[in-house]
Amino acid sequence: MAWVYLLGAGLLEVVWAFAMKQSAGFTRPGPTAVMVVAMVGSVILLTLSMRHLPLGTAYAIWTGIGTLGAFVLGIALLGEAATPMRIAAATLILAGLVLMKVSSDG
Repeated sequence: MAWVYLLGAGLLEVVWAFAMKQSAGFTRPGPTAVMVVAMVGSVILLTLSMRHLPLGTAYAIWTGIGTLGAFVLGIALLGEAATPMRIAAATLILAGLVLMKVSSDG
């Protein structure tokens, strides 16, 4: 169950990062509210996952999911560049997450 919590926490991190961008510096109340709720939910789920997973594993995977998710949404929805170097960097992050998962004892 810890891994399910961690996946949920990471996905909520993507939501709050995207909502933060959409909030236009906290000037738009709707996206700002979504951001705050997603942040709180993300941290709660991360905390639950850390009951059974090592700190380093949980935190690295949480931030990695957020990083990769924000990267993909930036390209897909915000028109950010999908250069070969950026894609290579994202691939390395994904490889690191997979290695963290398979080497974890949690």
